[in-house]
Amino acid sequence: MSPQIDRNVALDVHKKSVMVSAVNGQQEVVLSPRKIGIQKFKSWSKAHLKATDAVVLEATTNVWDLYDHLEPLVAEVCVAHPAKVRLIAASFVKTDKHDSLALARLLAAGMVPTIWVPPPPVRELRALVSHRRGLNKQLVSAKNRLHAILHRHNRKAPPGGLFASHNRDWWAALELAPVEQLQVRHNLATLDHADGQLAEANALLAQLSATPTWFEPASLLIQMSGIATISAMTILSAIGDITRFATPHQLVGYAGLGASVYASGENYYTGHITKQGRHELRATLIASAWRATTYSSYWQARFLKQAPRIGRNKAIVAVARHILVAIWHILTDRRLDRYADRDAIQRAFTKWAYEDRLAHSLGLTGKQFVQRAFAYLDIPEEKATLSA
Repeated sequence: MSPQIDRNVALDVHKKSVMVSAVNGQQEVVLSPRKIGIQKFKSWSKAHLKATDAVVLEATTNVWDLYDHLEPLVAEVCVAHPAKVRLIAASFVKTDKHDSLALARLLAAGMVPTIWVPPPPVRELRALVSHRRGLNKQLVSAKNRLHAILHRHNRKAPPGGLFASHNRDWWAALELAPVEQLQVRHNLATLDHADGQLAEANALLAQLSATPTWFEPASLLIQMSGIATISAMTILSAIGDITRFATPHQLVGYAGLGASVYASGENYYTGHITKQGRHELRATLIASAWRATTYSSYWQARFLKQAPRIGRNKAIVAVARHILVAIWHILTDRRLDRYADRDAIQRAFTKWAYEDRLAHSLGLTGKQFVQRAFAYLDIPEEKATLSA
């Protein structure tokens, strides 16, 4: 049974302070808005919050630290969706006191649009995926700046990889202005530094993929065409718990791959994909779809059937959407991908085993690691031709 709620407490959280207010079930103010310093809030909450309180706070950078602190102190804690709250509680009056009271009244009325609270392993994985994405952006930006320098001087790139180590002397010998020479040195140093950090992030992602929390869902995704270790972990970080999506259509909407819809009166038509939801999930699925159409005859056939009619870009988005639907069924039912080829699965698992010496770090041979991954898919060993 749900606990008796005496107060509905709202927290308007900022970087240096928290505005706290509360109303009862009859929407009467029982705690006038008051500002508390962020450093003092935890001690204040222990002294003033009760086991019969329900608490709501909006999603912010520091929300999970406060959520973990509040959860054992009160009856309920929920995290509000900031954009949806603003749509419901829009007002010409915009102050911290007004916002916290409005949020408390929404909580008392049961009208708070909430977000899913990811458990610590999902938060950790999301943080790592986000950090890796930032490192990758640094690499791309540095490469673009170096390309721009060559473009300004109409210089042709040398053979063997423009940013390869054996071409560093070529960069140093370019006749450039002192400022541009400095830019070249700094951008090349950024490439070296970010590249090393990216390798560290990839290695940690590989290690996480073999932990008890992630090994089974990672093996379920890596068996699929076009999805390797990094892609699998990025997808899992965004999805979190697959059971929170009752249907594959909900997951498609969460990824922003569903078509926008306009329906009014007798008018009804669909438009472009919504692009709402987690960007990294959508981008990873589209990249995986391109790879799947290269290596899988099934996905290639689907792509080639649609591309002449709707264009290559729309066709690859359609393939990505179908892959996401397949992901929902595979993770929900914990079953083998019906379109997967056993030899292709073995190659994918073998690559996974040797990625950043993953199998060795677990005290396993490559064969043992692959056998372990096949076991999670319930494929009998005699049906899997395993290499040594």
